[in-house]
Amino acid sequence: MVQPLVDGYGRVHRDLRISVTDRCNYRCTYCMPHEEMEWLPRHEVLTFEEIERVARLLVTRYGVRSVRLTGGEPTVRAHLPVLVAKLAALGVDLALTTNGASLRLLADDLAAAGLARINISCDSLDRQRFAQLTRRDDLARVLDGVEAAIEAGFDPVKLNVVVMRGVNDDEAVAFAAYGRDRGVTVRFIEFMPLDGDRDWSSDKVVPAAEILAAVDAAFPLEPVARGSEPAERWRYRDGQGEIGVIASVTQPFCASCDRIRLTADGRLRSCLFATEETDLRGLLRAGAGDDALAAAVEAAVAAKGAGHQIGQATFIRPRRSMSQIGG
Repeated sequence: MVQPLVDGYGRVHRDLRISVTDRCNYRCTYCMPHEEMEWLPRHEVLTFEEIERVARLLVTRYGVRSVRLTGGEPTVRAHLPVLVAKLAALGVDLALTTNGASLRLLADDLAAAGLARINISCDSLDRQRFAQLTRRDDLARVLDGVEAAIEAGFDPVKLNVVVMRGVNDDEAVAFAAYGRDRGVTVRFIEFMPLDGDRDWSSDKVVPAAEILAAVDAAFPLEPVARGSEPAERWRYRDGQGEIGVIASVTQPFCASCDRIRLTADGRLRSCLFATEETDLRGLLRAGAGDDALAAAVEAAVAAKGAGHQIGQATFIRPRRSMSQIGG
């Protein structure tokens, strides 16, 4: 019997985000600290079998229907298509968020294993700026990864762009033009306080309204009806695709959020900005049964707050950065 996974505010949770590794082949300035990262020891990272077991429980018992694999950078995890095949067998909408640098090598195998959708993170189309942001001169590889994803049959291919004031806020129209040309859906994301160096401030946030105004002036837009997804969608009036805007800071969508997150080391988080985590890895490795795992999941979700409260005096920043939490 499937039962809804409901928090104290009546929100039903059907979307699971799984970080398969905390490691990354980039050192992006907004999600990793400048000092050397301390990666998780291999034995602390969930195995594919442990990930599958948690996902299967959430799908069969609670009706979770969407799973997204994240990192770190998920493609640095060895034998990733094996995990994709295990999760695809659960019958969920299975997606991946990646920096795209390895997609030329992996896209076909991921598609064959059952991956349904891909989001590629890229915050600049300028080679020098991209290198400054990621500390790698890899823009050509990432854009080739976009092409590889298209060639492998992923549709739509989405491009995630974190917009930062004074950094890349002058590229919104360029990204829109690129998306229109390549048939890629660009999703502009407001800069959130999850950067590795804890240097976030509200004046570095470019509001969604400002991004939309810039794109609309170049390529007229009209709204698309929105469901529980984080992105507010807009399509081009000439029919040449669409864009999305995730306004996590200026227009929070917490009231409709249906996501929970599993970190690479097996901690369940009820919110991207949660300050508390539930240790599922400890239960798994202690031999806990499904009922014990389910009780821990239900308790974590029941304790979920009303919203993240960014910009308010009551906001508490998570201890871990985005690279350690997963997107």
